[in-house]
Amino acid sequence: METKGIVIAGVGGQGTLLASRLLGRTLANEGYDIKVSEVHGMSQRGGSVITYVRYGEKVYSPVVQSGEADFLISFERIEAARYAHLLKKGGIIITNTQKIDPMPVITGAAQYPQDILTELSDKGVQIEKLDALALAEQAGSSKAVNIVLMGVLARHFGISYDKWISALEQTVKPAFAELNKTAFNLGYNYKTE
Repeated sequence: METKGIVIAGVGGQGTLLASRLLGRTLANEGYDIKVSEVHGMSQRGGSVITYVRYGEKVYSPVVQSGEADFLISFERIEAARYAHLLKKGGIIITNTQKIDPMPVITGAAQYPQDILTELSDKGVQIEKLDALALAEQAGSSKAVNIVLMGVLARHFGISYDKWISALEQTVKPAFAELNKTAFNLGYNYKTE
């Protein structure tokens, strides 16, 4: 099988690492060779954070180059625009519609781009969007946005729901398992726009 690439992009503190661990564990349990690489911006200060996940029969590099990503999972709208160039033709963006102002917007040096998802869609990019924050809060914690988005992504794989849940149980602390299962279910069953 050809090597596939997934990019997970967010803002520091949103759980991109946990999302990549869940994805990696699920794929490893299926017998794929997996490589994961994290690139941190100013993650401790709310900066952009990106994780690459590549999997296949044999993977030699963890980095997803421009035009190689099958999926871009974006925890915030601007991150979808920032990393859209990594998508291959026919790739899919799964994005949270949440808006988190970056530092230049907070300081007044820039304005938040208003129609970024529409502009991407107008360029022919396939986008599945949802208010993952609202679903995470419904599950019991605003910090579960990452798991909601992984639930949406899971529908695109030929891996059974039960195997995703098993990997989730192996990945999160037992005290948070039920909350995360609820968040995953909400994403998995949500009909994206």
